Amino acid sequence: MAFYTYILRCADGSYYTGHTDDLEARFAAHQSGAIKGYTSERLPVELMWSVEFSTRAEAMESEFQIKGWSRKKKEALIAENWAKLKQAAVSHTSPSLSDALRLRSGQTGEAASHTETMPHPTPIIVLVRPQLGENIGKAARAMLNFGLTEMRLVAPRDGWPNPDAGPAAAGADAVLDGAQVYDTLAEAVADCAHVYATTVRKRGVTKPVVTPEEAACEIHAAQGRSAYVFGPERSGLETDDVALARKILTVPINPDFGSLNLAQAVILCAYEWSKQADLAQPTVTDLGEPAPQEELEGMIAQFEALLDGAGYFFPPDRAPATKRTLRNLLTKPGWNHLEVRTLRGVLSSLANPRQR
Repeated sequence: MAFYTYILRCADGSYYTGHTDDLEARFAAHQSGAIKGYTSERLPVELMWSVEFSTRAEAMESEFQIKGWSRKKKEALIAENWAKLKQAAVSHTSPSLSDALRLRSGQTGEAASHTETMPHPTPIIVLVRPQLGENIGKAARAMLNFGLTEMRLVAPRDGWPNPDAGPAAAGADAVLDGAQVYDTLAEAVADCAHVYATTVRKRGVTKPVVTPEEAACEIHAAQGRSAYVFGPERSGLETDDVALARKILTVPINPDFGSLNLAQAVILCAYEWSKQADLAQPTVTDLGEPAPQEELEGMIAQFEALLDGAGYFFPPDRAPATKRTLRNLLTKPGWNHLEVRTLRGVLSSLANPRQR
């Protein structure tokens, strides 16, 4: 089965990135407005670019990477300008996306090795002997919020798949669908060079101890695969589990109440990792051009005239100070044109109420 990452151009010129296992059907749904949200409000849309992957996790990981790219990077990718893309984009993309791009550009073998400057794969979340399917689902949700897609389960108590995981994942089904099950922790992290055991105690094992922030910095700088390992909900990791890790990861927490649930622990680690990843940032809202001083002066004068007529400035000797305070209040927010005009309309209505 094939999976795709794709880029659409909307009617307003902006770009939308997504992933799917049926590109033709998904594009048709976007074009018809059936997928509510960003694209349905910017129709029509045009399919500009797509690339195929063998797993959903790879497609989803590439979607997250591309969403964080600048407009220039996306346009270089759409134009298949590989030289520009190598300079501007490939250094920020995932290995799976880079492999796909090299295939598209015809780079293979030695030529490809000279241009490979990608960062390392995203870290793996390993849940050791998790007890409740609901907690596995919540952990998947926490992962996907911050761009992590690869989950490994070690001997889940109630087996796998677990029907309670899906509803708790709240849409992070792709993480659950790609979850791999292992009999032992050693097998689950066999391909990882950097393994962090999350625990509030050292449990008699002498190993370096790091915070989630320190671990995230190390993972971004390190070579090879990395894994965060979390223990069962009730008891946490056992001593033998911790002994397999390279380092212990401990969250600075209230010493009188060091209790985190599984999803909370996962989201702390995922968030710290995401701070150095190229994830999409919230859209900047245009607040409007600030109103010029002339408009503010007109609004302030209108305020003062109304208040003076209502006898507000009393006693007279306090009027200058009161007017100064009013001016400070009205100039503090940084009103834009529309806000000034709206407020002046309110004042005009109060000064000349309509007869009903």
